[in-house]
Amino acid sequence: MTLHEVFLKNKKIKSGVHPYIIAEIGVNHEGSISNAKKLIEAAARGGAHAAKFQTYKAEKIASVNSPYYWDLKKEKSKNQFELFKKYDSFNAHHYKELHNHCVKNKIDFLSTPFDNESVDFLNPLMKYFKIASADLNNIPLLKKIASKKKPIFLSTGASNLEEIKSSVKLLKKYGINKIALLHCILNYPTASHNANLNMINSLKKEFVKIKIGYSDHTLPDQDMMVPTTAFLLGAKIIEKHFTLNKKLPGNDHYHSMDYKDLKKLRSNINKILNLIGNKKIKGPIPSEKKAIKNARRSIVVAKKIKKGEKFSEQNLTFKRPAVGLSISEWNKVIGKRSKKNLKEDDVVKKIHIL
Repeated sequence: MTLHEVFLKNKKIKSGVHPYIIAEIGVNHEGSISNAKKLIEAAARGGAHAAKFQTYKAEKIASVNSPYYWDLKKEKSKNQFELFKKYDSFNAHHYKELHNHCVKNKIDFLSTPFDNESVDFLNPLMKYFKIASADLNNIPLLKKIASKKKPIFLSTGASNLEEIKSSVKLLKKYGINKIALLHCILNYPTASHNANLNMINSLKKEFVKIKIGYSDHTLPDQDMMVPTTAFLLGAKIIEKHFTLNKKLPGNDHYHSMDYKDLKKLRSNINKILNLIGNKKIKGPIPSEKKAIKNARRSIVVAKKIKKGEKFSEQNLTFKRPAVGLSISEWNKVIGKRSKKNLKEDDVVKKIHIL
């Protein structure tokens, strides 16, 4: 799926179209441009449509005493400032370099900005903006991003419908008509029983003209069931953290998908699309032609019928194959007379009827 297909005007995305998959690299590059490029390459090979980063400076996103809200067994940072400071070394020229590497690998470049300066230098590098759940109600940042007049993907973790409606209204007020909402649970990781994927249906019902997707923070299983189920429920965009090694220490690696998981997700979706097919109206398909002829039944003589004798339920029956009058013509045949003598097991044809 291309970005254009995500925002098809005045119509729902066609069934049989692959969802737009965002490999959320975030800060899993650990501050290394080399690692970031390897992640881009792996995401492209795995079939993602976008490689996404996060752009911030610790001093602008969190106070020095902001409390942690993650599993300390997985991420040792005792507060948010400490965590963000670990991964805020990239500057504008780094993101330009990563953008160019994405172009080289034929994958969309994307990075979520967390401050106005980031919005400005990322703008020429991106086709659209992705706003984090935590900034859904950040009016100054929403206005700043809306000023760039580009499509916006907005995550909705930890928000209610009224908050989402308010943000959508604000974005539309500032001229943004191409909006996608991503269901998300703001837990790192999200327990599978808390994924609440039925909220995708809630968003689809409430925001009929807006594309709905899913941003996943669950631990990936070998079958990638959670994002696959999200697709089955109608998610047109699927975002999930991405890493080269899920065993690495740190906040995001352990609940990320890797190349193998991404390939599995793509395989699942391709299988589902093959199962769904491209016929929207019920009807026979070409491979059923032989079955129609050989499995359906014709009207057949049950016992000898003399010329001029009436066809009745006593002297007719129905048998395979469908090479004579179809059994669907039964009521039209009963009561008519035979043009010729017919023996048992003869197939009744139109030429036999007076």
